[in-house]
Amino acid sequence: MLNGFWNRTRAALAAGLLLAAMGAAPSVAQAVRVMVNGEPITDNQVAQRVRLFAIEGNNAGTNGAISQLIDEALMVQEAKRMGVTVSSAQIDAAYLQVARNIKVSKEVLDQMMQRQGIGIETLRDRLEASIAWNSVVENAVAPQVQISDLELEQQAAARAQASESFDYILKEIIFVAPGGQGASGRVGQANSYRSAFAGCDSAVELSLNYTDAAVVDVGRRHATQLPDAIAGELAGMNVGGITKPRVTDRGVSMLAVCEKAQANDLTFIKGEIRREAGQGAMETAADKHLADLRARAKIVYN
Repeated sequence: MLNGFWNRTRAALAAGLLLAAMGAAPSVAQAVRVMVNGEPITDNQVAQRVRLFAIEGNNAGTNGAISQLIDEALMVQEAKRMGVTVSSAQIDAAYLQVARNIKVSKEVLDQMMQRQGIGIETLRDRLEASIAWNSVVENAVAPQVQISDLELEQQAAARAQASESFDYILKEIIFVAPGGQGASGRVGQANSYRSAFAGCDSAVELSLNYTDAAVVDVGRRHATQLPDAIAGELAGMNVGGITKPRVTDRGVSMLAVCEKAQANDLTFIKGEIRREAGQGAMETAADKHLADLRARAKIVYN
């Protein structure tokens, strides 16, 4: 749930470069703007949040700041009701991650905030709410999100491509070139190996003709466990085939087909769909849970 915040913060980087030219804003009175279940949100909190919006490129203004602060108050209140506490160490770690996301140190982020007249606690309060809400969602919302097996089967079958319907036993032939250094020269050797390749049984023996060439038993792999480009290439091969050389961080790699069988195993596609659908469903359920909290809350505007 923090991802949305991280993305908004990255957008602040360019705007943050303007901060050095701007002075701190005057202090704002501590008048109460809104009461949320008896908890006050002050004019100063609203003004601070508007300034935070400004460096993020968010034009939601005062009304948006009030709405966000109300949501955060409800998030923290719900977390406390469930016995969830957020430690200073958790907030510190999240604050440091914000700094890393915009490629500055914590101290520079502190200075950026202060030059704009934004108290550090403004950002820390929002981080606390996000962390607390994560726990609420994981403990109260996620268990209610379910996806039927029938729906998963139907979506997986629709997504499966012809190249994903095979099961393989593979060997990987690697022409070693750590970090890709010297890989261009090794591609020629790999192509020479490929031209002479006569099947998996002689793969190791053939590799002995080359310096720093290794044959690794990859074992059984379903097409859905492989990158699309490789799965597509293997689908067009028979047993004894070998893929074209590819440069990796270990060197130049090729895959040899030792066995190949038709296998419409949708397990891995279903797992991917489950993650995608589960995330979307959980976000929808979390939004509904927050909306329900708002509907039940006593919110008084001054």
